[in-house]
Amino acid sequence: MVWADLLDETLDKIAQKELELTPLRNDRDALAEALNDICVRARAGIKGYFGTDSSEYEQVGGTRSSERKKPTRKTAPAPAKN
Repeated sequence: MVWADLLDETLDKIAQKELELTPLRNDRDALAEALNDICVRARAGIKGYFGTDSSEYEQVGGTRSSERKKPTRKTAPAPAKN
C-alpha cells in the first residue's frame, strides 16, 4: 500500500504543477503572438519602403521576388496504355 500512496501523492503534485503552468503557458502564447504581429508589420514596412526585391527585405526574413519560384503549368498526365 505504501507504493500506491506514493504514486497517488506524486500524481497529485504533478497535477498541481500543471495548474501552476497553465497561466504561464497562456502568457507565453499571447506574447509570442504579439511579437509575431510586430515582426510581420515591420517586415511589411520594410517591404513597402525598400521594395520586394531588396536585400534589406531579405535581411528581415522576406523572400525576394527574384528568388521566388515562377509558376508553371501542369501538363495533363499521359493516358494509360493497356
